[in-house]
Amino acid sequence: MCVEMGIVMPFGAHMSISGGVSKSFARGQQIGCDAMQIFCKNDRQWSAKPLTPEEIAAFHAEQARTGIGPVIVHDSYLINLAAPGDELWEKSIAAFSDELERCALLGAPYLVTHPGAHTGSGEETGLLREAVALNRIFSEGVGGSVTVLLETTAGQGSSLGNRFEHLARLFELVPHHQRLAICVDTCHIFAAGYDIRTAEGYEATFAELDRLVGLERINCFHLNDSQKGLGSRVDRHAHIGQGMIGQEAFRLLVNDPRFRGIPMIIETPKGEAMLEDIENLSLLRSLVAAA
Repeated sequence: MCVEMGIVMPFGAHMSISGGVSKSFARGQQIGCDAMQIFCKNDRQWSAKPLTPEEIAAFHAEQARTGIGPVIVHDSYLINLAAPGDELWEKSIAAFSDELERCALLGAPYLVTHPGAHTGSGEETGLLREAVALNRIFSEGVGGSVTVLLETTAGQGSSLGNRFEHLARLFELVPHHQRLAICVDTCHIFAAGYDIRTAEGYEATFAELDRLVGLERINCFHLNDSQKGLGSRVDRHAHIGQGMIGQEAFRLLVNDPRFRGIPMIIETPKGEAMLEDIENLSLLRSLVAAA
């Protein structure tokens, strides 16, 4: 863990669960993860076999062995809790509920989700649909105390969450605030039009997020550079400092005392040997100001 000037920044990456969820820890240890993000099932399938007691025990044993934590789970990209059609909406609620229960079994505190896509029904209708789904899930106690993290999006297509106002509206509509927080993705907010490349732009962006939502609701960051330009609304991740955002925004972020202790996860392109992850994490740690 990076500890400089009293700032503790748990850095990590999204890791593969190939071979079983417990296998992610050895991979995370290999690249030097403090924290880690995973899928809790195949992200391209609606359903999966239940986690066995053996898998759950192996997961807990590997977490204890490596000390990696927190482990954040990202939901399947098939899920759309804002879908206007009942068939997809109900299917999404069932799949999301299953993932929340899997998180609870694994002891993962957070489940990250994109706030859905309205697919032509309109932003307000989509947000209302998302809120009804979340309220139903939370009212039924699904997932115990697992917190849902609404991720900022690039706004590609009809995706919701590209404006901070969308997140604020969901907090208005969903009263279960003890189970709802946010995940800020640097690539996504930049592609959505929030310019964080300079100190002035960075401060203005987070002042706006604080005004509308509250910085205390940030429980995770996704640190990704962007292949596309400001306001492009295209979600394409790039290596840290090698995209259109550049290093300065990341230097500002990893040294921001307001975000001390919040896990910062990279989702940058990687090869089989994961050397890119090692390089990106090393660069981020090097940007933390020396005492």
